[in-house]
Amino acid sequence: MSETTEKKKIDTKAEKVSEAKKDTKKEKEKTKVGGNMEMTKEDVITYIENMSVLELSEMVKELQEKFGVTAMAPASAAVAAPEAKTETEAEEKTEFDVILSSVGDKKIHVIKEVRTITALSLKDAKALVDEAPKPVKEKVSKEEAEKIKAQLEGSGATVEIK
Repeated sequence: MSETTEKKKIDTKAEKVSEAKKDTKKEKEKTKVGGNMEMTKEDVITYIENMSVLELSEMVKELQEKFGVTAMAPASAAVAAPEAKTETEAEEKTEFDVILSSVGDKKIHVIKEVRTITALSLKDAKALVDEAPKPVKEKVSKEEAEKIKAQLEGSGATVEIK
């Protein structure tokens, strides 16, 4: 056989395989609707395209009622999401940061308290105090934050809880 005849046979076989794969894919996409009627996604889309706006609106309302959902425009969803997030963050804030704002006159006492609270070395505690404003403890409970604030303010420091 010549090369061109062989290539034609191969091309024909490849086309048949390709068509068979497409047919299989379409069969998988078919969905039974009602009795024995089968529809593909394309059939549903074509059906919707041929509907009037009023018919489509009624259909959407029926679907919303049947499945208990509502349609929300993407733009309003994007705007509504941050608002809801900020409300829940304000209600559910459970972690606080204790920030040393200023040292005051009793620097040595503040360094000792920082060492007690954080278990830092003398050098590290001094560096933290010298670099004020700086967080002393992060992500602590409200009670612990208040306790730390009272300790540091008792030694002459100014403390902020965020």
